Amino acid sequence: MRLGLDAAESARISLSAIMANKGRGALTALGIIIGIVAVITTMTAANGLANTFRESFSAVGTDVVYVSRMPWVMVNDFFLYRNRPRIDLEESEQLSVNLRGRAIVNPTINMNRPVKYRSNTVESAEIIGTTERQVMVSSVVPRDGRFLMPFDVQYRRFVCIIGDEIRDRLFGDTNPLDREIYIGRNVFRVIGVMPKQGGSAFGGPNFDLQVFVPVTTFEKLFGGRTAGRDVNIAVKAPTQEALADLEFEVIGEMRKIRKLRPAEKDNFSINKLDTLVDAYNNVMGVVLLVGLAVTGISLFVGGVGVMNIMFVSVTERTREIGIRKAIGARRRSILMQFIFEAGVICLFGGLVGILLAWLLTLLIDATLMPASISPGIILLALLISILVGVIAGIVPAYKGARQDPIEALRYE
Repeated sequence: MRLGLDAAESARISLSAIMANKGRGALTALGIIIGIVAVITTMTAANGLANTFRESFSAVGTDVVYVSRMPWVMVNDFFLYRNRPRIDLEESEQLSVNLRGRAIVNPTINMNRPVKYRSNTVESAEIIGTTERQVMVSSVVPRDGRFLMPFDVQYRRFVCIIGDEIRDRLFGDTNPLDREIYIGRNVFRVIGVMPKQGGSAFGGPNFDLQVFVPVTTFEKLFGGRTAGRDVNIAVKAPTQEALADLEFEVIGEMRKIRKLRPAEKDNFSINKLDTLVDAYNNVMGVVLLVGLAVTGISLFVGGVGVMNIMFVSVTERTREIGIRKAIGARRRSILMQFIFEAGVICLFGGLVGILLAWLLTLLIDATLMPASISPGIILLALLISILVGVIAGIVPAYKGARQDPIEALRYE
């Protein structure tokens, strides 16, 4: 009961002191405001980048393994991979036969070429040679028209499916279906338009600048293995749970297809989304740590500022402390008064910092990337603000609580 009364009295006196020095309190809270804005913005940006990463590479698929000549993330010398034999369409077909009924196998070959319709040109579109199984692997179907059919691949037809940005830049408001475009020097008929998927902020492909053509037509016109182009093979597992077993099965089948001896190392790479996620997490973990360390310095500086002002406040109110002690105030009451005052100043700084960070997050969301402040980040910011206030107020409060009432009353 006594503790509750002391706390209420300390809170009342602290608030009165803060209201009597509004300007000083606001300037003192400025360091905390900057620190909280920095902390929230750093964490929000990290979350936004994570969301952008997931959206950018969602088409890769979490239940798909990719067989490629090169690994997506190189951890060894590049020259160890450069001399590997290229993967060709025959190996892809053999893998498809060996895994029939257990997985979906789809080969792709890609390159960049200008795409033109009348006077409109997209200078560097990504041309992808693939099969009708592409939509089964990526689960993205055309918004208008259709995708490739088996007979398009079998008869090497000159047909294509274009990305959303290519449609906008080449055709504008004109319906592109059944119109002819130039891919390099070759004429293709547009049979479909893919939905808008967006580009990658991490160096990955811009899915809206892609053009899909039959892989057999691609090989006929632009060459495959003989032209120095790598075939990438996507193997989709029937379920997410089967992915691990499928990975080992694909490795075994590829070793058989390439006639590798047991002692020989794999001369191909198995890639999957987890590879990119692990690399991203490693990089972003370091970036976030450095960012929080820098923002921690700003909070430390803000805390030092609060502590300095609290020392000044204790010195200015030495006579008040002496009077309170003379009429029976305990050390605990004096201690709580100044700790509460420091905590309120920092809490105010935290609330203003959260408001400013929310406005900054809206700006980031509107101009740079998807971003939002989660309730967990807000709660963490408030706790940090209060904690900084308590720590910054302990030493000045302890100094005030230990003062001798007689000496304090003599202070002028």
